[in-house]
Amino acid sequence: MAETAVLFVIDQVYKLLLEEFTFLARIHKEFAHIKDELESIGAFLKDADTRAIGDGDTSEGIKVWVKQLREVSFRIEDVIDEYIYLAQRVHHPGCIASFRKIGHLVKSLKARHRIMSEIEDINLSIRGIKERSERYNFQSLHEQGGSTGTKVDKWHDHRLSSIFIEESEVVGFESPRDELVGWLLEGAAERTAISVVGMGGLGKTTLAKLVFDSQNVTGHFDCCAFIIVSQSYTIRGLLIEMIEQFCKETLEPLPQNMHKMDEKTLITEVRQYLQQKRYLVFFDDVWKLDFSDEIELAMPNNNKGSRIIITTRMMHVAEFFKKAFPVRVQSLQLLPPNKAWELFCKKTFRYEIDQNCPLELMDMSNEIVQKCKGLPLAIVAIGGLLSTKAKTMIEWKKLTRNLSLELECNAHLTNLTKILSLSFDDLPYYLKACMLYFGVYPENNSISTGRLTRQWIAEGFVKNEGKRTLEEVAKEYLTELIHRSLVQVSKLGCDGKIKRCQVHGLLREVIMRKMKDLSFCHFVHEDDQPIEVGLARRLSIATSSKDVLSCAVHLSIRAVHIFEKGELPEDFMTKIFAKFKHLKVLDFEDSSLNYVPDNLGNFLHLRYLNLRNTKVQALPKSIGNLHNLETLDLRQTIVHQLPSEIKKLTKLRHLSAYYRNYETDYCAIRTTKGVVVKNGIEFLTSLQNLYFVEADHGELDLIEKLKKLRQLRRLGLRRVRREFGNALCASIVEMKELESLNITAVSEDEIIDLNFISSPPQLRWLNLKARLQKLPDWIPKLQYLVNLRLCLSMLEDDPLKSLKNLPNLLRLSLCDNAYNGEILHFEERGFPKLKKLLLAHLNRVHSIIIDNEALLDLEYLSVERISTLKKVPFGIKHLTKLKNINFSDMPTEFVESIDPNKGKFYCTINHVPLVFIRHKVGPKIDDYDTLTIHSSSKVSNIKVPFFSNHIMLLLSMHRTSNAYNGVMHY
Repeated sequence: MAETAVLFVIDQVYKLLLEEFTFLARIHKEFAHIKDELESIGAFLKDADTRAIGDGDTSEGIKVWVKQLREVSFRIEDVIDEYIYLAQRVHHPGCIASFRKIGHLVKSLKARHRIMSEIEDINLSIRGIKERSERYNFQSLHEQGGSTGTKVDKWHDHRLSSIFIEESEVVGFESPRDELVGWLLEGAAERTAISVVGMGGLGKTTLAKLVFDSQNVTGHFDCCAFIIVSQSYTIRGLLIEMIEQFCKETLEPLPQNMHKMDEKTLITEVRQYLQQKRYLVFFDDVWKLDFSDEIELAMPNNNKGSRIIITTRMMHVAEFFKKAFPVRVQSLQLLPPNKAWELFCKKTFRYEIDQNCPLELMDMSNEIVQKCKGLPLAIVAIGGLLSTKAKTMIEWKKLTRNLSLELECNAHLTNLTKILSLSFDDLPYYLKACMLYFGVYPENNSISTGRLTRQWIAEGFVKNEGKRTLEEVAKEYLTELIHRSLVQVSKLGCDGKIKRCQVHGLLREVIMRKMKDLSFCHFVHEDDQPIEVGLARRLSIATSSKDVLSCAVHLSIRAVHIFEKGELPEDFMTKIFAKFKHLKVLDFEDSSLNYVPDNLGNFLHLRYLNLRNTKVQALPKSIGNLHNLETLDLRQTIVHQLPSEIKKLTKLRHLSAYYRNYETDYCAIRTTKGVVVKNGIEFLTSLQNLYFVEADHGELDLIEKLKKLRQLRRLGLRRVRREFGNALCASIVEMKELESLNITAVSEDEIIDLNFISSPPQLRWLNLKARLQKLPDWIPKLQYLVNLRLCLSMLEDDPLKSLKNLPNLLRLSLCDNAYNGEILHFEERGFPKLKKLLLAHLNRVHSIIIDNEALLDLEYLSVERISTLKKVPFGIKHLTKLKNINFSDMPTEFVESIDPNKGKFYCTINHVPLVFIRHKVGPKIDDYDTLTIHSSSKVSNIKVPFFSNHIMLLLSMHRTSNAYNGVMHY
């Protein structure tokens, strides 16, 4: 959208004018003029964008105008970056010799003249664009008096099929339907709001209208009204329609002069009518956050069991009702595979015998259903299209190969894309850019939220808002996209934080089309022929073709993302460095990259560099020139020592570097290696994440300098020596924002004294691998701690007595002789919120006692390599919330005791849905054989085959997820 591009570039110009750059007075004036002109145009952008993305009757002139405005915004961004690039090179401290200084000055004068000419030309272009806006009669939002328009009016027509669908055609809503009926007919007499929330196309309206129209429901209420709200409405209009429906239902006359009443009078009329009645009002398709404030006064709380239903795509709309209403939320989910298949057959083969899929079409039909990913509207639309086609493999194959084109052009599917597009079009401009970024990633990609949000920040999409960090603001952006039902959470951490996310496949198709229209990104596939990208700002490369960069003929690329794991062409890096000097994001994660060129430092705008899981072994000294670098990700690379020039990266906020050897058995001390930072760490004062650093290479001096890093949220140190204890404590005390601390000793016998003067107040994650003599007094005082791991501690006293009252602890791991005693005792009411417990390699423990009412919320238990433990803790039978137990490398006597056929202690675990018995069979970390025991009483209820396969997959791939595996590698 032009709105997105222009408002973004206005922010860029504003930031440039505020920052300390050495401007020529004339250049500064011209930049200021550009900003003023764009802001005056900004009032018309919403209207222009709405008309430009409308239906075929939209003037081509308007589309051209929008395109020109977007392109001029790109030119402005380019000239800003060119100016900054020039300013940084001219003042580069390396230009010492006078001849070099003179040379740079001569070149800079030419460059300044070129920039000045470009700015003047841009200003002329903007004036012309502004004049043409009057020709197309654009209106500002104020002049429009709202956002009504043909697009919204036609939207109502698209909804009719959802409103009038027959119950016999509905599939997969049985459980949510019954729950909604229960909420309507039962419960408190207090007026209650019931929200059905979910992404567009899930069937919210269909479900709620079926319930609303059922005889049980209509007979329960004195009066009912069904109101379509959508994005364009007035409260007067809603109130008038409500009164008309009430009167029509009861055959009562309408109030006199109703259409001349003001809003206050209409509210009074509705209140008086409903005051003595049990009413049900259904508001369909609510978008506005504070909608509940607008209708609350008209809905009297008369304690007669009245109900209000709303359907919405946005969770925060539902949550806003909590200000004044008791609220029930039905978060509608995608259809499971069996129901998706049933719906597909019902729509596609409705006129076939028994509505069954022909055998020869089975595989391709399954592929089509999988592409729909459980979205009912997509299944219905595509099934309806296929019902009109010949039932042949050729026709089916055409659709699977050309789904993107069919979504754009086929009349059967265009409504589907419009419905999915509505949520995107409703986003504010800064969230549109963030949402488009999901299209940069390949299909079906579950994306790390840290990776994604740091790329948003590097691109400049995230606004600086007061005292909050950019990372905190970016997480709020992501949360809002999730609440708007645009982004799906695919993995949560044990503390509830979002770890990975993704978008629905068909929504991604919509995003891909918008990316192309907006020149946001060009996606290079294996089968793509070299083409001209035009003004595309980003490249997403999923091919190792030798011609992969031949399509990029412009220098305006801001980000390069590599998703191909094959061998990259030899000249790949050379071409990147030659073509794209204004890069801000360079992401090679999981690629075969094996070196970084010496001239890396020429990327003066680079803010994000991801080399994770590549074959890179060293970084060039020129990395010190990357003064804007914010993220450097070296995880799973062989980079062991950072160049001393790293100290110049004063804007660096995230430095992640380690290598874990998965080819050998796990060892608490030696499995993971960090990096060496020999000097200058104290200058990196913007750092928020720093892990893992080899402490013994910098000696005591390194530890003492850490106290300068007061913005740290996460710190990981390896090879810590005994003599570092006092200095380490002194440094950590200065880190008031620290949330995660990971300390590993230089050897298994090294004693580390960590008796802080005061505990880190915000600490949430703590991982200690060292001899401790005794448990530090400050650990049981960590009110926010959610994850605690103790290894090699050799504690003589049972640590559970001190830790049992930690109020927010969700995950506890005691490993590698963390405790040197014989009995572990989980006392009554201890660990009230604990979800996951790992006990591993505790060589002297022969007995585990779990009191009744201890570990009441425990869901996952892992017991590994405790050779002295001969029998299962009897108290496991009290843990009613357990979902999974993992026993690894336990004694034969222990394993036989829980055999389902003859084990005398099987009764203590037979209530647990999944029990795994694992045995080490090879030298690698994940070389295990796994036997799965199922509780016979739970198998039918939890669909064990699906869960078993899913969890065994996680077990075999635990290097990326430790949710069900006790082995931790941090």
